[in-house]
Amino acid sequence: MPNVLIVRGHLSTPWELRPWLLLPERYTVSYLLTGSNRFETPGGLRAVRTRALRDVLPGGPIGDVASGVLGDRYLGADDAFASADIVHAAELSFWFAADAARRKHRHSYRLVQTVWETLPFMSTYRNRHARQNRQHVLAATDLFLPATERAADALMLEGVPRERMVVCAPGIDLDRFGAVAPPGQQTEHTIVSPARLVFEKGHQDVLRAIAALHRGMVTLPDGSRIAPRLHIVGFGPEEKRLRAHAEELGIAESVEIGGVPYERMPEVFASASAMVLASQSSAAAYYHLFDVPRAFWEEQFGLVLAEAMASGLAIVASRNGAIPEVLDGA
Repeated sequence: MPNVLIVRGHLSTPWELRPWLLLPERYTVSYLLTGSNRFETPGGLRAVRTRALRDVLPGGPIGDVASGVLGDRYLGADDAFASADIVHAAELSFWFAADAARRKHRHSYRLVQTVWETLPFMSTYRNRHARQNRQHVLAATDLFLPATERAADALMLEGVPRERMVVCAPGIDLDRFGAVAPPGQQTEHTIVSPARLVFEKGHQDVLRAIAALHRGMVTLPDGSRIAPRLHIVGFGPEEKRLRAHAEELGIAESVEIGGVPYERMPEVFASASAMVLASQSSAAAYYHLFDVPRAFWEEQFGLVLAEAMASGLAIVASRNGAIPEVLDGA
């Protein structure tokens, strides 16, 4: 069976790895797992433990800055790359994608890249390391898998011919998300807002909408008013500020904020009346000591949208980025 090696740096996530569990009958699938990986990963796939430069640097912000200046990379992992028939990485400018691209000439594997990015930054709007990584990835990749047509258009502007790509949306386990029965009679509505706790995911706007409902500022089409609960699901740097905003809006007792293990997300969706994804574009093309950082972001797919659809939830969403394409007809 062909050997597939999944390469995601410190970003091996349970939601992206779960679909690979369906492949072992036809492929041998493994993934590189670093000591600095930021997420718990699912069982069932072979984890190849390895080290990256970030693993040997000091913890905390000092190590983050150092790895950003030096450029992260795998230390070792030669045997894993040498035994692979297919290496599957992601994006044009991530260090792990470029690492796989640079190693390719020493081995005989084919290189595949999933691409979520919907904005063609080219070289102008990438930092020093990202510009170099982009060159290696564009030159060495055999097949690109954009997650949306919007990402495919961005790739074409980056210079990738259409024949080198296949649009491939991420898969959702319909049975897993659709099989959880909703709880019994509910006395109040719960809205779930699942996304990283960062400003561009728009949780602050959802809090304001909930506050408006609680204050009777919004009347439903049938003339009634509701005061729903809000469940913000995620981890991230905005948690403290979101809690403070809920407090000052007077709705803190109706708001729950915090992460949930991915295995429990079907239960979260089943217990909700609706899901909201309020993503907004962000721009931060400022200069700093080391070069231009990430210049811009818009919603690239919104995997929670597919999960909510599989759960049969009503969905409220912004029109940001690829959201209209993902929610077409839903």
